[in-house]
Amino acid sequence: MSLPFRKELEKYKNINEDEILSKLSEDELKQLEHVLDDLDPENALLPAGFRQKDQTTKPATGPFDRERLLSYLEKQALEHKDREDFVPFTGEKKRYTFIPKEKPIETRTEEKVTLDPELEEALASASDTEYDSPTCLVLLCLTCHQSCVADVVKGEKVKPIFEEPPNPTNVEASLQRIKANDPSLVEINLNNIKNIPIPTLKEFAKALESNTHVKTFSLAATRSNDPVAIAFADMLKVNKTLKSLNVESNFITGTGILALIDALKENESLTEIKIDNQRQQLGTAVEMEIAKMLEENSKILKFGYQFTKQGPRTRVAAAITKNNDLGKMLLHLLIICLCEPSPDLPRHNSSCLYIRLNFTSTVFNLLYVRGDA
Repeated sequence: MSLPFRKELEKYKNINEDEILSKLSEDELKQLEHVLDDLDPENALLPAGFRQKDQTTKPATGPFDRERLLSYLEKQALEHKDREDFVPFTGEKKRYTFIPKEKPIETRTEEKVTLDPELEEALASASDTEYDSPTCLVLLCLTCHQSCVADVVKGEKVKPIFEEPPNPTNVEASLQRIKANDPSLVEINLNNIKNIPIPTLKEFAKALESNTHVKTFSLAATRSNDPVAIAFADMLKVNKTLKSLNVESNFITGTGILALIDALKENESLTEIKIDNQRQQLGTAVEMEIAKMLEENSKILKFGYQFTKQGPRTRVAAAITKNNDLGKMLLHLLIICLCEPSPDLPRHNSSCLYIRLNFTSTVFNLLYVRGDA
């Protein structure tokens, strides 16, 4: 079956297509082109011109004239009759018609002023010159004041809000007093002093290592950075007196914060530390490390930091609560030791009395270190 078909096709191999196309007329070429167009009418992605045959074979009527076209369209629109309304408009109103309520017109009635008979008689018998006198004018003002209403309403004066005064602390004098271990210097407040050099802040940390009187040190908003935090961390490892440290609102990163928290392992006196509102967020890893270190610390009673994650926030809250409960328990034991002698121990036994005094002093020392005593 295939051999005869191939023999039929062989006779078309030597045909010259160009010669055949040259013999076709113009109409025959257009018809051939129309047949050979490969169009896809179902393809919605193609424009309309590629989905159907070209049907614009009409001859042009002339050059394009926009004004002529507009006038023709306007003329055609005027000649076309409008559609007649099957239901003519009668102006009938359906349902309820909104009628606004008439507001009553307020009429002011002048109140009649009644004066004392003596004043009325004096005013009735007064002349024009007496009316113009200052005494009469003052009298009229006093009599009419009760029946008149002031038209001018004055607003309340705005209370000025003054800026907070700058921190009066003398930085150099405070540093020298710390170095001299001044007994009267218990609290140092350097908050909001922006022009303290970093080396000066490090000198404060170095001076606090040997100071035995300063209990509160605050350097919030002083532009302190990690080197300052590390210097204060080294100070906390040596200092045995400081109770509260505030380093809020500074440029300390996670490295400096972890150094401060890690130094609390070797510190027995600090009970309050504030590290919140740093310029750079500490991050989850640093917060988890802070929570882990505070769980191992039993001295911190107040910790100033707003955690961003629920996990470390809950752990630190539980640790701080445990430390506060421990302080209350130690205080309760001290009261028992001092006020309630044990009936099991003889009161005149020297060894039992020594044990009791030793236990009492231990509890008192713990309370003193924690700041509860």
